Amino acid sequence: MKSVKNYFCPIPDIMKTTNLSALLILTATVLSTVGCGIIGGKKSSKGLPNDGQLHGVAPGSKYNLTKPPGMVYVPPGTFHMGPSDEDVNFAFTARNKQVSISGFWMDATEITNNEYRQFVNWVRDSTAAVLMQLGKEADGRFAIDWKKASTIKWNDKSTIEKVDQMILSPENRIFGKKDLDPAKLIYSSETFDLKEASKRENASKPRSQFMMKKAVPVYPDTLVWIRDFSYSYNEPATKRYFAHPAFGNYPVVGVNWKQATAFCEWRTHYMNSFLESKNKTTESDFRLPTEAEWEYAARGGRSQSMFPWGNYYLRNRKGCLLANFKPGRGNYPEDGGFYTVRADAYWPNDFGLYCMAGNVAEWTSSLYYEGAYNFQHDMNPDIRYGAKDTDPPRMKRKVIRGGSWKDVGYYLQTSARNYEYQDTTKSYIGFRCVIDLPPTQKKKS
Repeated sequence: MKSVKNYFCPIPDIMKTTNLSALLILTATVLSTVGCGIIGGKKSSKGLPNDGQLHGVAPGSKYNLTKPPGMVYVPPGTFHMGPSDEDVNFAFTARNKQVSISGFWMDATEITNNEYRQFVNWVRDSTAAVLMQLGKEADGRFAIDWKKASTIKWNDKSTIEKVDQMILSPENRIFGKKDLDPAKLIYSSETFDLKEASKRENASKPRSQFMMKKAVPVYPDTLVWIRDFSYSYNEPATKRYFAHPAFGNYPVVGVNWKQATAFCEWRTHYMNSFLESKNKTTESDFRLPTEAEWEYAARGGRSQSMFPWGNYYLRNRKGCLLANFKPGRGNYPEDGGFYTVRADAYWPNDFGLYCMAGNVAEWTSSLYYEGAYNFQHDMNPDIRYGAKDTDPPRMKRKVIRGGSWKDVGYYLQTSARNYEYQDTTKSYIGFRCVIDLPPTQKKKS
C-alpha cells in the first residue's frame, strides 16, 4: 500500500481509514480527475504520448528543403585565408591567417539575367496589383491576391490605363510608346538589425527600434556599359544585355550592393511565403556570402592554391584559358568571350562552383577594411557595417572578389581583395547567394 501511495499522488488523511478496495477506487478517481499520474499509452491532441515522460515539442513540421535548386553544399572546414603567393603590391591588406568556416549552400553560378528578371517582374506585378486593387486590406496593410496578380495582361491596353503611374510620362516616350518607367520599380525592404539588437545596452529597447525599412530601386543600371568605358562603343550591350533572351543565362550586372542585398531578402520572402502556404517550416535567410566564406568556397578545398583550379597557371596543358578575363595585353576574345560569358562556362571547382575566378567580380557582405585580417575572429570571420547614405564614402566600401572579364590575371587569385562602393553599379560586378542549411539528408532504405 505504501508503494502505491508513493508512486501516485499523496493520499489525503480521510482515505487512510478506508478499506483496500475503496482505496483503489478512490485512488483511480483522483488520478482521472486531478491527472497526477496518467495511465495508458494514448496520444494527446498534439500527437505526444500520454505517458508522463519528456518527449519534446518540435517548433513546426519536419525539415523539408533538402536541396535548394541551383545550389551546391560547401562543407565546413579550415583553410588559410590570404595570399598563397607573394603580395606583389606589398599592401599587407590580406595577411595569411588560418580560419574555420561552417557549412552552407551556395549558388553554383552567379545570379543570371533570367533569375534577376524574376525579381524585377515580381516587383512590377506587385506594384501593379496595388494600383489595380487586386487584393484587400489586412492588419493595416494591403494583401495582394497573387492568383489575380499573376494573370495581369501587360499587353492589354486596359491594363496600361490602370497602371498609368508606372508608365513613362509623355515627354519621356520614344515614338509615343508606353513603356514601363524603370524608376517606378521599387522594392520595399524590411530587415531586422540583429547585431544592434544583441548589444547588452539595447536589451530593454523595443523591437521596432531595430527594424529597418527602405525603398530600393531594383532595375539594373544598363548604362554602365557606356559609363565604365569612355570613348568605347558599347551601345549594343547597353540596349540588349539585360533585355535580350540570348543573354538570359549570363550573369546580371549593373546591380549595386543594395540591390543584391534586396534580391536576397526577396528570395527569402518568396520561398518562405510558399512554405507557409503549405503549412511547412520556414527556412533560413538567403544572403550575400562573407568575404571569408567566398574565399573558402572559391578554393574548393585547395587551401594553398592560387586559383580555384590549383597552381600556378591560367592555361591548361593544351594551352586553353581556364577563365574569362583579360589575357596578355588585352586579347579579350581569346578566352571565348569578348565581355561576359554564360554563368556556367568553364569547368567548376572541386565544390561544383562555376566562375569563381573571372567572368564577373562578386559582391560580398563584408566591409572593406585594410586591417580586417588582424583582428577579426578565426571562426566564421566577418566584419560588417550598415552604411547610411549620409556616411562618408570610406564607410560604404564593400569587398568584391573573383576578378572579372576586364581584369588581368592577378585579380583571379582566390586571395585577391578589392572593393567598390555599395551604391555603385558596374558592368563587371555581379553576385551569388548563400543560405545556412544542413547538408542533404538521404533517406534510409
